[in-house]
Amino acid sequence: MTHAHEEEVLARIAAGLVHTESEAAFQASRRRTEQIFAYNHTPPGEVEKRRALLVAIFGSVGERTVLLPPFHAGFGSNVHIGDDFFGNVNLTFIDDVDIRIGDGVMIAPSVTLTTTGHPVHPARRTDFGRFSEPIVIEDKVWIGSNSVVLPGVRIGYGSVIGAGSVVSRSIPPMTVALGAPCRVVRAITDEDLTTRTAER
Repeated sequence: MTHAHEEEVLARIAAGLVHTESEAAFQASRRRTEQIFAYNHTPPGEVEKRRALLVAIFGSVGERTVLLPPFHAGFGSNVHIGDDFFGNVNLTFIDDVDIRIGDGVMIAPSVTLTTTGHPVHPARRTDFGRFSEPIVIEDKVWIGSNSVVLPGVRIGYGSVIGAGSVVSRSIPPMTVALGAPCRVVRAITDEDLTTRTAER
């Protein structure tokens, strides 16, 4: 594949257009599969080694990052994580294009963030035809267990995604959203500062 053709394929990927596995194969060197395997098999006490592997795996990673193994990623290098991140077990990044996660984000067990989908018509899925759109998770978001965030979604500052949700549309800031498909059910207000406290 020529450099010009690679640029054309990258332009189609960036535009969210369908491309095939063969067309995108030149990106294989950006996959961090060996480092991800190593991270998932590194003992908990080897904190410095774990940190070094995260830096090698991700496109960027902030300070005070906690990511409990195992986790999985298509590339790893297209994931960008801010400070004070907590990711629980079985977090999956399908990061054919960028996944950008802000500061203070918490993600519960068995969550999938997928930037990639496939055409509906089977003829267009030949050679694993697919399209990709970036995901953005803003600061202070909490995503509940077993949720799936789909291509092109942006989750706004401070929002909470209820467990088991399928997030197919962007979610505004400071809201609670849940369900399949995920829908906003209410705003987050100052009253939420007093829930589950000793003072009733």
